[in-house]
Amino acid sequence: MSSSFLRLTSVNLHIDGIGKVLFERSEKAKRLSISVRPLKGIRVAVPPHISFEKAEQLIYTKADWIREHQSRMQQQEEKITVYDHESTFTTKYHKLRLLTHARYDMRCVIQSGYLNVFYPAFKDVRDPDVQKFIRKSIEEAYRKEAKQYLPQRVAYFAEKFGFEYQNVFIKNAKSRWGSCSHTNNINLNLHLMRLPDALCDYVILHELAHTVEKNHGPDFWSLLDSVCGNAKGLDKKLKAYRISIF
Repeated sequence: MSSSFLRLTSVNLHIDGIGKVLFERSEKAKRLSISVRPLKGIRVAVPPHISFEKAEQLIYTKADWIREHQSRMQQQEEKITVYDHESTFTTKYHKLRLLTHARYDMRCVIQSGYLNVFYPAFKDVRDPDVQKFIRKSIEEAYRKEAKQYLPQRVAYFAEKFGFEYQNVFIKNAKSRWGSCSHTNNINLNLHLMRLPDALCDYVILHELAHTVEKNHGPDFWSLLDSVCGNAKGLDKKLKAYRISIF
């Protein structure tokens, strides 16, 4: 294997009995790390001291483990929404419209109440790359809507209930709907735009309550109950929603 290959930061290889595997150099990795995720497939994080050649050899020793997780991944992927020309999908303010164009690239235009996703006419709309781009475009629509809607909603509740905060930041967090910093900056997840209004409001009030009570003790829940009512019930309903788009 050539030295130029070893200098690569990533490489896709076909592994017999497994399929396509992405090997990616990671300066942070202490050891070889394998992840099998829906839509993203199989990724191997390779630490600096291990060559891609050696990483490939090691993967074969983990083949049974990978195949087991591939099976679970496929089950999850079967539940994933497929967006096609029969789909009716709307965000809070935009309707998804899938359009073909005589170009090789894909692009997204968000305007006049529509989320227009353009993809090459020679591609099938169900092509994984097209579906991935549609999801990315939907996320962009949520981001745009979140920046428009959430800060003014925070301001409304803060004025109504007498909370004080610094700034509102819109994030694409993977595991949290929101957070409040020690300096009372409010961080809100753009995926809040996918929630029912009552649960979106609950998250905003939850973080505003943290400007006063920094923990989840009895005083926090008492305060939250006083501004939104049935706080524990709403919190339980929130747990039924996933942050990632499926």
